[in-house]
Amino acid sequence: MLKPGDSAPPIDLPAVTGGRESRVSFGIIKTELVVLFFYPRDFSFICPTEVTGFNKALKSFTDESTAVLGASVDSIDSHRRWAAELGGVDYPLLADEGGKLARAYGVFDEKEQVAMRATFLIDQKRAVIFSEACPINVGRSVSETLRIVRAYRSGRLCPADWSPGGDFGPTDRKY
Repeated sequence: MLKPGDSAPPIDLPAVTGGRESRVSFGIIKTELVVLFFYPRDFSFICPTEVTGFNKALKSFTDESTAVLGASVDSIDSHRRWAAELGGVDYPLLADEGGKLARAYGVFDEKEQVAMRATFLIDQKRAVIFSEACPINVGRSVSETLRIVRAYRSGRLCPADWSPGGDFGPTDRKY
């Protein structure tokens, strides 16, 4: 699995956004940061809670100049049908059929033939600045991902459980 400091492999995949098909690559993303989260499958139990959670928080990520991308091994058609069932998804769901992108990020589960539940925060230079993976049966916290984006963007030392408006660490230390 990629870690902070690693170069983020390029993205160039078909996607569904707001019910429409497109192709997504880093070249068309103009935000300062990108949250790329992998999930195992459409039409599953935990994944819709994460996908709709990111959709509900999308404006907050956008306000932080951060794009959100979801990726699974499902097809464009599956993404389109599932997003409609969920009431719409306003960020790209990448169709990583075969798992090539998940493999490039080191998060493909060969036994299950799906992406692991993993999240990456990628900067404008397309370097990984944060990565995490969760057990397949445990959903992620969208609010924690947003907190990490905000903490990173502050450029300051942010202690555990820091939130906007909270105290920063000393300015004379590196970490």
